[in-house]
Amino acid sequence: MDRVFCPWRYAYITEPRSRPEDCVLCAVGSADRARDSDGLVVHRAQHHFIVMNLYPYTSGHVMIVPYRHVPRLVELTEDALHELVRLTSRAEVVLEQVYRPDGLNVGLNIGRAAGAGIAEHLHVHVVPRWAGDSNFMTVTGETRVLPEHVQESWRKLEGRF
Repeated sequence: MDRVFCPWRYAYITEPRSRPEDCVLCAVGSADRARDSDGLVVHRAQHHFIVMNLYPYTSGHVMIVPYRHVPRLVELTEDALHELVRLTSRAEVVLEQVYRPDGLNVGLNIGRAAGAGIAEHLHVHVVPRWAGDSNFMTVTGETRVLPEHVQESWRKLEGRF
């Protein structure tokens, strides 16, 4: 397998984030709303915000993130759980309208062993998918090619929720 050197990601994957004050998602969620374009936040609700994934699998990859720094669904209130499902459903509709994908992946990774990059702060991924989007770069080169800059994705989705 080939490796792609991405030194800018090193701090992201090695910094401890067990405390809210160390968590990148908490920082984005608590930032001044006037800076939402900097943090790539496309929507804010009562218990959650929707943010572009900075390292997306495909264009339009968003995450629904609770403001509360919790690692598991069972730690959310009932109101927050309901809002999480409503926002995930809304993300499905918005992504289908904007990107016209052939399908969507919706998922949670609870715990590092399950694949959570930020295991300490729960978040739901909603990822547009297209038939044939596993092109030769992904299959043979194990490298993703994204046709759109994440800032352009933010521009398309901001205000649609």
